[in-house]
Amino acid sequence: MKSKYKPYPSYRDSGVEWLGEIPNEWKPSKLKYCLSGLIAGGTPKTTVNEYWCDSGDGVPWVSIADMTKSTIVIHTKKDVTLEGISDKGLKILPEGTILYSIFASLGKVAFAGTSLTTNQAILGLVSNNRIDKSFFYWVLIALEGYVKYTASSNTQDNLNSEKVANFPVALPLQEQQTIANYLDSATAKIDTLIEKQTKLIALLKEKRQAVISTAVTRGLDNTVAMKDSGVEWLGEIPEHWEVKKLKYSARIQGGKDQKSVLGDNGKYPIYGSGGIFGYANKYLHDGESVLLGRKGTVDKPLYVNDKFWTVDTMYYTIIEKTTIAKWLYYSATTINFDYYQYGSAVPSMTQEDLHNIHFATPSKNEQQRIVDYLDKKTTQIDSLASKATKAIELLKEKRTALISSAVTGKIDVREIV
Repeated sequence: MKSKYKPYPSYRDSGVEWLGEIPNEWKPSKLKYCLSGLIAGGTPKTTVNEYWCDSGDGVPWVSIADMTKSTIVIHTKKDVTLEGISDKGLKILPEGTILYSIFASLGKVAFAGTSLTTNQAILGLVSNNRIDKSFFYWVLIALEGYVKYTASSNTQDNLNSEKVANFPVALPLQEQQTIANYLDSATAKIDTLIEKQTKLIALLKEKRQAVISTAVTRGLDNTVAMKDSGVEWLGEIPEHWEVKKLKYSARIQGGKDQKSVLGDNGKYPIYGSGGIFGYANKYLHDGESVLLGRKGTVDKPLYVNDKFWTVDTMYYTIIEKTTIAKWLYYSATTINFDYYQYGSAVPSMTQEDLHNIHFATPSKNEQQRIVDYLDKKTTQIDSLASKATKAIELLKEKRTALISSAVTGKIDVREIV
């Protein structure tokens, strides 16, 4: 398919690897020549109450968390008082200043939607008349990949004012606003497509759980007679099913410390409540098991059919002969963990609570039919979700490439606009 994007008529070497060739009419430059101000932020003493106030009562004080909520920052989680600003020697940035993160989350960009100040992780960039402010925004977005090469890293990546000031840019003389307008429109369309795919994934996730919940509490035959289960969250179940506690389907076992079994040549996965985090040279269990979180991530049961080790934040189960392990796994994904878990800071589950959870339980043969059905249905749904996830990745790659190509002159968008 022929691309709608054309190059400029002629190019020359910019002398900068990241920029490559640029259109003949464009000028290579550095960010500092596009700025009338590069302003660092800071944090007043947090122990002095007079320096701080509730949001809306003082001057907005921007952290990176505030920048991730919107590209225009007006309200912040914390405000500082004029006393705090004076004590720290902070400068109040005018509305329209570009905010640029230089610690941890590098290269995040937003606009000041009001007069405000920032912490030390954010620079205020005030542009001069050499660069259009909207074009400047897109240049900084395009630079996000480049900054990884210029950041110094100890425990986390950092930039500083000098490095930012020396970022290379290419400046068109006439069409800066045209390029910015085009990117505003083109990226908005891509963002809309990404949002649709994101919503589709959420809907597929809901559908997947609904299919599982219906199958393990109602069965596959919607014509059978129903009865009250006697358990509020189960409601009615097929008349020929039983209500059984989990302990009659499986015995919950505690995990063990992994230090003695960790090894560079370990081949058995070590599970914590967050999933696999290492490999052991010994195993606790061999075969089918349902893993249930004890502490931390308690609402993500796992099905395993191999040799494995679990640590003390993850229970494993020994499945009874009357139970299909995969059926127990699907049933476990319907547990209302919010009702059972204890501990507000770190969610936790006890063996007793898990053992006493009630399930609607069919015969072993019917369990297998339900498993076969759910394996097929969830595979279909997971495949659709995977395609949507891949589509999002491709759209993000397209977005990044489009921005970079436009602000470095690799494509000419003047006629498209």
